[in-house]
Amino acid sequence: MKQLIATAASLLTLASAPVHTDETITVNRSGSQPSNRGPAQFFTGSVRVDPLFPATAPSRMSAGSVTFEPGARSAWHTHPVGQILIVTAGVGRVQQWSGPVQDIRPGDVVRIPPGVKHWHGAVPTTAMTHIALQETLDGRNVDWLEKVSDEQYGK
Repeated sequence: MKQLIATAASLLTLASAPVHTDETITVNRSGSQPSNRGPAQFFTGSVRVDPLFPATAPSRMSAGSVTFEPGARSAWHTHPVGQILIVTAGVGRVQQWSGPVQDIRPGDVVRIPPGVKHWHGAVPTTAMTHIALQETLDGRNVDWLEKVSDEQYGK
């Protein structure tokens, strides 16, 4: 019986041992990727997107740091697997379709469920920066919709 228990314990240890691959740790250096202007078809106002990392298989996650100047905002959009925003500076706004506009501040974490129509951006008087994390599904991580009107933004 002791031999059976020892054998079972050995098998469990082997089964839970880490799998070693030829993969190595990589470091994406700050500033190693160029900043991009947020395209006018998807944003209102001045927006800068600084890529942080692309989705690298088997992961589907990508991230960017997005800075909205005062009054700038995204168009309405959805994400097939959802999105997480981590506010790092300034004061911003986020709104779900038919929901209230909510202010967001540094340290706030905003979780947007898959397929939920929403927008986010800065308040009229202050810039806002957030880190945006999203996953790619079937080759896409966002579906852009119509622009947020001044009336919708001002609510």
